Amino acid sequence: MPNTPHTLGEDFPGQLEAIHALKAKQPEFARLLVDYDEINDRIHRAETRIEPVDEKTEVEMRKARLSLKDRIAAALNRV
Repeated sequence: MPNTPHTLGEDFPGQLEAIHALKAKQPEFARLLVDYDEINDRIHRAETRIEPVDEKTEVEMRKARLSLKDRIAAALNRV
């Protein structure tokens, strides 16, 4: 399993300025970023066995991260 965190800069190349601008303007977008970072950190700790979880929990966390990423992408597409 990969144990490299998924950074938003990697997932949305060339869009960091737009991400920072939306974060500053829209509190709900800023909250999405916080939620993404939190779940991403939890997944990383699970994958590296720092804080192991069962497979079902890990899959659910990945689904949650993907959902957040989709919401971030949708907000960026509206800009």
